[in-house]
Amino acid sequence: MTSSLSHLECPHCLEIFDPDKLQTFCLACDSPLLATYRLEEVRGSLSKETIRERARGLWRWHELLPVREPTHRVTLGEGDSPILSLPRIGAALGLAQLYGKDESGQPTGTFKARGLSVAVSKAMELGVREFVIPTAGNAGGALASYCARAGLRAHVYMPKDAPAANIVEVQVSGADLHMVDGLISDAGRMAGQAAREHGWFDISTFKEPYRLEGKKTMGLEIAEAFDWVLPDVILYPTGGGTGLIGIWKAFDELEQLGWIDERRPKMVSVQSEGCAPVVKAFLEGKERMETWPDAKTIASGLRVPNAFADRLILKVLRQSGGTAIEASDEQILASQRQLASQEGLFAAPEGAATLAGLVKLLETGWLDRDARILLCNTGTGLKYIS
Repeated sequence: MTSSLSHLECPHCLEIFDPDKLQTFCLACDSPLLATYRLEEVRGSLSKETIRERARGLWRWHELLPVREPTHRVTLGEGDSPILSLPRIGAALGLAQLYGKDESGQPTGTFKARGLSVAVSKAMELGVREFVIPTAGNAGGALASYCARAGLRAHVYMPKDAPAANIVEVQVSGADLHMVDGLISDAGRMAGQAAREHGWFDISTFKEPYRLEGKKTMGLEIAEAFDWVLPDVILYPTGGGTGLIGIWKAFDELEQLGWIDERRPKMVSVQSEGCAPVVKAFLEGKERMETWPDAKTIASGLRVPNAFADRLILKVLRQSGGTAIEASDEQILASQRQLASQEGLFAAPEGAATLAGLVKLLETGWLDRDARILLCNTGTGLKYIS
């Protein structure tokens, strides 16, 4: 068996969509579509031991990924990032079990490689040859790289003040780069218009179903690394929310396989004070987010004024018994220096935000200091050097 993909489903109206036709999102509900797999079949034919014995990389989970033919997989060696113990910072904070999942070694330097590998592969399998994406920076670089790998065409819409490394990355990969005077939300409108005018496939966050499936593999790896007993708390930097939702989706699928039990981590969404729509909506008990005005933060990946999958993000936080917290840019930078100087981990600002959020949660007493806590660093700080 390659992929056990069964169908796509809207999580709100529950309408079923054909995965062997090119799909975007549920127009009736303005909602992402979620991939569903024939997990009973997988349960009877696949074991944890088989997964462990396969060649390392994201595609060793191919039964739980959407691409049907191996020849359509576009890969640069993504997946299987390490989970590192953080003993010095843990000791300083009085934490017995502090860990970090480090995505800085992924192709293109961030977790975006996972999502774009799977999404480009599946779209190519369905006949797409030209893509468009709005990006804060890293997703555009990843799309440009994977399209270059596959001989496809990429059009990237990126804010003018995106990190210089992202701009160069897109240009050197041969993609068509459009610099936007505004935020990712402005880039999104321009990219959407270009998609309609030119027939390009819009591979924006949650505007197609499969970037989520690539990000989901982080959750699969977390479960495996902790020997199928999940951490107590996971802190995740949240912009568009694919990583947060993907990890949660992975846990649900693993339980259906019988590989983990029903216990789940408390999921914590960390944002910047300069752009915190998730935090605001969560604390106010709302089901939808309001667009954040005048979004500003050094963590470009967190500068997302509103998330298309806002209902799913908030649902994960509440189902898990988790929370949402914001940190200032000053706290994020201090945490970045602390991770580098005490643990040797030069994290992206987004990843460093999780440590800043952890410190704030400890101050409030929300966290149990004996809990097993996992911070998710989504990329390398090297991409933010100007």
